Amino acid sequence: MEHKPDGKIGVLFQNDDFGKDYLKGLKDGLGDKAKSMVVIEAAYETTDPTVDSQIIGMKAAGCDVFVNTGIPKFAAQAIRKAAEIEWKPLHILSSVGTSVAATLKPAGLENAKDLVTDFYIKDPTDPQWQDDQGYKDWLAFMDKYYPEGDKTDAGNVYGPSVSQTVVQVLKQCGDELTRDNVMRQAANLHDFTVPMLLPGIKINTSPSDFAPVKQIQMARFDGERWRLFGPADQRISYRLMP
Repeated sequence: MEHKPDGKIGVLFQNDDFGKDYLKGLKDGLGDKAKSMVVIEAAYETTDPTVDSQIIGMKAAGCDVFVNTGIPKFAAQAIRKAAEIEWKPLHILSSVGTSVAATLKPAGLENAKDLVTDFYIKDPTDPQWQDDQGYKDWLAFMDKYYPEGDKTDAGNVYGPSVSQTVVQVLKQCGDELTRDNVMRQAANLHDFTVPMLLPGIKINTSPSDFAPVKQIQMARFDGERWRLFGPADQRISYRLMP
């Protein structure tokens, strides 16, 4: 809305609740301008071989903003195809596709240059975290329990971070390990953090707000690595569907 107020947007999304929530969130954010700005809503099935035709269609329609919410396989295909057909929109990649190992390398790092995305967990390939205690704790975990794991894959950060949150929920349950109490405690997390969340980001839930993470930091890929931009006070809040 700030940088491309008259943009023509193409959206790539997975044809299920996961993908449709991204599409709904985009339209909610655009408000009344969604109808005029969102030109193409291109769905894909997880069984599709490629998303090439969707990308070609967006370029043909004159889209100058591409919101890419694909999972790593399809996000990579979309990045690579856009480069092949020399389509250079403002390319906004959802956080699910930010992994250097799972998305950007298969797409070609040179093809990923200038992509914009959001982070709430630390990118394991970002050298600024080399001396960070949370990053060191994560490395120790990987070395002990998953030594063959790819340390450039953000999925290997996401998984342990989710698991550590589940552990906190179970701790809060005490000896009352019923479904009702697990759900009650999952909706009762207050200023909880895990080692690989970005500094200052806390997990908070309530009975009326099930979204654990409500802050993000923007980042841009420079052809070699993601670079966070904007001061901490420019982190923006967002709310997921419960």
